[in-house]
Amino acid sequence: MVRRFGVRLVAAALLAAGCDSQDAGGPAVTEGDYCDAALARVDSFMASLPAPAGERRGGTAVVATISEMADGMNSLVSSDYFANQHQVFVNLMTLIRMDAELRLVPYLARSWEVSEDVSQLVFHLRDDIYWHDGVKTTAYDVAFTYLRATDPETAFPNASFWTHYVRGTDGVEVVDSFTVRVALRPHAEYLDPWVNLAVLPAHLLEDVPAAELRQHPFGTRCPVGNGPFRFVEHRQDESWMFEANPGFPTDLGGPPNLDRYVYRVVPEQTTLLTELLTEGVDVYVGPPPDQALAIMDSDVARLIHFPFRAYTFVGWNSRRPQLADARVRRAITMATNRQQILEALVGGYGRIANAGVPPFHWAYDPSTEQALAYDPAGARALLGEAGWVDRDGDGVRENAEGVELRIGIKYNQGNQQRQDIAEIMQAQLQEVGIEVVPQVVEFATLLSQINTPSVRDFDGVVMAWVTGFTVDDTDFFHSSNIDEPLGWSGMQDPRLDHLLDTMSVIPTREEALPFWREFQARVIDLQPFTYFFFRERLEGISRRLQGVTMDMRGEWANITDWWIPADQRKYTTGNR
Repeated sequence: MVRRFGVRLVAAALLAAGCDSQDAGGPAVTEGDYCDAALARVDSFMASLPAPAGERRGGTAVVATISEMADGMNSLVSSDYFANQHQVFVNLMTLIRMDAELRLVPYLARSWEVSEDVSQLVFHLRDDIYWHDGVKTTAYDVAFTYLRATDPETAFPNASFWTHYVRGTDGVEVVDSFTVRVALRPHAEYLDPWVNLAVLPAHLLEDVPAAELRQHPFGTRCPVGNGPFRFVEHRQDESWMFEANPGFPTDLGGPPNLDRYVYRVVPEQTTLLTELLTEGVDVYVGPPPDQALAIMDSDVARLIHFPFRAYTFVGWNSRRPQLADARVRRAITMATNRQQILEALVGGYGRIANAGVPPFHWAYDPSTEQALAYDPAGARALLGEAGWVDRDGDGVRENAEGVELRIGIKYNQGNQQRQDIAEIMQAQLQEVGIEVVPQVVEFATLLSQINTPSVRDFDGVVMAWVTGFTVDDTDFFHSSNIDEPLGWSGMQDPRLDHLLDTMSVIPTREEALPFWREFQARVIDLQPFTYFFFRERLEGISRRLQGVTMDMRGEWANITDWWIPADQRKYTTGNR
């Protein structure tokens, strides 16, 4: 029988247990002093720990990219890739993680086991992990995070994580302070959510209603984590600063080598390149291919690249009348020379995509690679079939009511590649009678416009998506999710729903493969997205920064191992 409990009981249990804490949350604070009080407790606890020592320990590394981390360290509401990387590798912890060989290994959980019928999953937690304010991390934090993640009021972005889990209080049981049991229905790849969901502190967030978590200051002003780096400062649209957690357990690698790590937001890629080549930053995340040669020729930086899980696409809002017909969406893809875009913008560091199943995935169907090839004549025919004809000779097609086939394509400020895609599509689609209007929007505003179900203020949007190692497009395309944050397309297709529902529960790959192939073919037919390419990830790395390895897990997977030789350190503790 699963034990039911409310969040206030979570806090009571923490206080009763003592938890080897300096202060189990402290007195309640008002909204005005919430962050000041939380960060003061962090400073106090961190100061009480012995400073880490070692030949490689010390120095500050600066990583820079074009984007702010939308929603920060709040893992319950964030859908931003850079934010997720910092949640799982920098500031917070997941129960389990992947090693360099992509095997599941313990992290916050020492071990786990699943019942024979795959209906109960039990995690046994470490008992030496502290929140940065001195409160010990326990099973109550895991239960709290699970309850919030499965609460519809939270609007957890990847809701399909929990499709086959028992949601709410019937789905989680705190067995003891370091053992938690969750209930699920048998399905494939059931551990995948726990690699991506960072656990949050119950003692700081228990009183926050689920619907208010997105606006709560915890995420961006005072995230109290339990990972290898503790939060110090956030300057909106400028930078984040973290410092080493001196109490991080030795058998998890101990405290990071770096004293300090800074994430900078630099919205111009030309400026980012200059910063790397003049040693203003140590890592330039995601330089475009046309900057690769300058980095490779540099004496102060090096270029690395690796296969990645990200694909670039334009997501179409099928709620808009001009995009409601799949024939129009297919015609748009056929009228876009995606191979030319791949060569011009990615420079060989990638391959054409036709669905969100990456080439490394076991279910990838190579027979789809020639689907919807560049064919302007075929695109014109499809548009005519769908009733869009240039009735007044002005070069833009209209429907029977005289509405012009005009489509806005939005992209985020500072991303030259996405701007180029929108502008190339503008030129190419004009040739088949579609007027495209590129629209640049600040990134956080853009996410709000596309993720907020009551808004959906876009026709098309250029985005990139980093798929999980277990591919699941339920959040994107299932009819039940059209009013969820990632239901961008508004797609409602019973066959697609059936395929998504079926693929996720078939236990063997051999049995599942025919469904995966049909799924990819169905996505190509419906074209909720125009897929462009799976790209390789490029990174510019300062030669002074040592120990950096990056792979399909992401850029920050081994940040605790990064180090800077003592004679090349630029900053001291007092000089940031």
